[in-house]
Amino acid sequence: MTVETEGMTTAPKLPNPGSAPYGLHLVLSWIRGSGGKRGNVGIILAGVVGAIFVLTAVFGGYISPHSPSAANFATPLLPPFWQKGGSAAYLLGSDQLGRDILSRLIAGAQISLLCAGAAIFVAGIGGTFIGLLAGYMGGAVGAVIMRVVDAFLALPFILMALAFVAALGPGLGNIILVLIFTNWARYARIVQSEVITIKERDYVTLARLAGVSPFRIALRHVLPNAMHSVAVLAVLDSGRVIILESSLSFLGLGIQPPNVSWGLMLADGREYMHHAWWMTTLPGLTIVVAVLTFNTIGEWLKEHFDPRSQL
Repeated sequence: MTVETEGMTTAPKLPNPGSAPYGLHLVLSWIRGSGGKRGNVGIILAGVVGAIFVLTAVFGGYISPHSPSAANFATPLLPPFWQKGGSAAYLLGSDQLGRDILSRLIAGAQISLLCAGAAIFVAGIGGTFIGLLAGYMGGAVGAVIMRVVDAFLALPFILMALAFVAALGPGLGNIILVLIFTNWARYARIVQSEVITIKERDYVTLARLAGVSPFRIALRHVLPNAMHSVAVLAVLDSGRVIILESSLSFLGLGIQPPNVSWGLMLADGREYMHHAWWMTTLPGLTIVVAVLTFNTIGEWLKEHFDPRSQL
């Protein structure tokens, strides 16, 4: 763009890149979005909420105002502090046994983070290497592996969970095993499709012609280029795992007392919904916010790693 002044054409003045206003302008442009791209307000908010969720889960034992499982029969069904009859000692109210809702939400965050982290880590590693083997080997080996993967993907989660719980019983360790058993196939499927494309690229062909072993090619040249998709799926799966764990706990098949789960809190509050709304509304909102946060971060990572989104 040029500016004409009295017959003369001059270039517009640009702000000094080293100046504070220019730096602030870059930050604001990134937040608002430019050039047809969406703004980044949502991902900033999701990042802040996600960081709060993780920090709360990690340091919950230090910031929890009460014991999440300690009953206090002198203060049952206290409303949140802003409602008539509420108490500053129980900011978000108490349940039918006088247990602090805020402390139980914090304990539930710890359980959700533990389940999501353990299930995604183990299922991600196992599914990634199974998908790498199926995609790189191909042929009859790859076909057999992918038929097994398809069979796992076709099975309803609740049916597999019921079978596992019937065999192993409910509990934290068993629910993590169920989540691992039902999630690994998703990673195997996405890695296999990525590897099929990556192994035909020129640098892989050159490595093969140079005499590099197939094992080294798969680990050093193919796998790293498929990890972007694995990272995106892991973040998106965090919200999914939270929903699955909460659903099983709500049905009585997951976390058992004295441990605390958001789904278990929902189940405890079903009979008190009409006169103690906070027992179900607050854990329900917490689940919604946590899932939306991980989904927003996952979608942003997906766009960030997709070259087509940069056009």
